[in-house]
Amino acid sequence: TQEQREEAKLARIRDIPIELIDSFPDHPFKVRDDEDMTQLVESIKERGVITPATVRPKDDGRYELVSGHRRKRACELAGMDTLRCEVVELTRDEATILMVESNFQRSQI
Repeated sequence: TQEQREEAKLARIRDIPIELIDSFPDHPFKVRDDEDMTQLVESIKERGVITPATVRPKDDGRYELVSGHRRKRACELAGMDTLRCEVVELTRDEATILMVESNFQRSQI
């Protein structure tokens, strides 16, 4: 049912220590400490992370950040220790496609 799918998705969302989250290798998009970042930091301080970042688990117990590089940086600048993430099992190719698509969608806003 839809309710079961929603519950399963919520089970994958957790607050992960930022120190355990590695950036996506060769991430081609720039994360800038600009005015937009300042606004994101203030928003996260006031309301927290509304949309979880997406990570995939690594074999060593760490996580690889697929989407949410700006949110991760904003949390660091806000002095937070954790980032709200959805943990998803993805192949390297699936992770690359999701990373590119999520950045493309953000640039269209």
